[in-house]
Amino acid sequence: MAAPGSGQAFDRIVLGHRLRHLRRGAGLTLSELGARIGRPASYLSQVENGRIEPKLGVLGDLATALDCSTIDILDPTPPSRRVQLEIELQRAQAGPWRSTLDLPALRAGARLDDDVLEVLVGLYTALPEVDVSRSGLANLEAGDRARVANIALRTEMRARDNYFAEIEAEALASLNAAGYTGEGPPTERQMVDLAAHYGFTVARVKGMPRTARSVTDTRRRVIYIAQRDDLSVRAARSVILQTLGHFALEHAETTDFEGYLRQRIESNYFAAAVLVPEAAAVDFLTAARDQRDLSIEDLKERYYVSYEMAAHRFTNLATARLGIPVHFIRTDPEGTVTKAYENDGVEFPTDADGGLEGARLGRHWGARQAWDGSDLLHYQLTDTDRGEFWCVTYVENATERTPYAVTLGCRAADADLFRGGGTLRRASGRSEDDKAQPEVLRRWDGVAWPSASERSFILTALPSASREFTPFPGIDLLDVYRFLDRQA
Repeated sequence: MAAPGSGQAFDRIVLGHRLRHLRRGAGLTLSELGARIGRPASYLSQVENGRIEPKLGVLGDLATALDCSTIDILDPTPPSRRVQLEIELQRAQAGPWRSTLDLPALRAGARLDDDVLEVLVGLYTALPEVDVSRSGLANLEAGDRARVANIALRTEMRARDNYFAEIEAEALASLNAAGYTGEGPPTERQMVDLAAHYGFTVARVKGMPRTARSVTDTRRRVIYIAQRDDLSVRAARSVILQTLGHFALEHAETTDFEGYLRQRIESNYFAAAVLVPEAAAVDFLTAARDQRDLSIEDLKERYYVSYEMAAHRFTNLATARLGIPVHFIRTDPEGTVTKAYENDGVEFPTDADGGLEGARLGRHWGARQAWDGSDLLHYQLTDTDRGEFWCVTYVENATERTPYAVTLGCRAADADLFRGGGTLRRASGRSEDDKAQPEVLRRWDGVAWPSASERSFILTALPSASREFTPFPGIDLLDVYRFLDRQA
């Protein structure tokens, strides 16, 4: 902003504060200064509050009246720390946060203590620099609620060993109603009868909404899913049962995020409990355990489900029915955790609040090492800060745009119960192993410029407020630095 005809840029807020500082230094009131330059006190008040710009001639008159130069008034430097804080508070309150939060405007008058002013400015400065709105603020709050809900549900699942007896009972009742005999996976006919048991028919159609896996007409009692060309038979079974799970478990519409997450978990559990019936599966797994040949792959093939569902189902039954504490992780190719469960003592990386969202496993964990090998199943023993753990990792959708890894693990002491438990592949995943050597940081800091792969940037969750911002979101800089070391 420039003084008319001067060509010199100045900040009218700083100018107003400098004028007030000089006026008070001269011992003048607004009325007394106004009388000297022929201007009303109200005009000078607006100038001092940064609301209007004085013309160049007025600036000259003010300088004469205050026995200073025009440059003294136009100096862009606040005359004191107190004035600087008052300016910062004024600017902060003019931003979007005060109005969005419905906070009253606070005048930095003489009664406002310097320490209080420092705190207020510091709090405003700490607020994220975003275009905040009512909806944006709601989204920020929703993110916090989602994080808290996830932590609460994981805690409950751990306490229950991920075994929900009431859902097992409902799944058994539905299988009995459909005429399931208790051996192998339920048939397609039994799937139709099971839907009919809850009063529904299933229709395969074209043009399903891209964001919906199924759409249910509750008035006509029809569950719509994608046609066979777009949804395989195995995937369709899961979608139908996940949808029926909401009605079997009498879920009601909810606007509460924790309620929504709980319903998703319960409906998915119901689907798995129907597709991998408890009694038959426990007999099958018990025999394998006794032979020290447990395998998620065998469970997957026997019950015609995905590896992820088989691993999930194993966590339901492993501790409660087989006496084996376990952990489960789903990760993207960069090791970012999207789902996790544990009751065997393994420690996943989390933020300061205990949330897993956007957390990345150490580079030596099996879930990340599996991407570098050619084996269908990656077995590994990993030494961690919490002890030694065994795991098996399977990469799903390896040739598609959104591949992910599913890992099932346990304490090393239980590894001999599993196929692959005697693996010779060992790695150290202690926290100190993932720390960069100071010389590596010094060598490459400021001279490496990586570009994030598309999936990495999209799938890595935004950092929480407690995390440091990185100029390369989605990038593991230590991996980049070590890569550069190898090239050098």
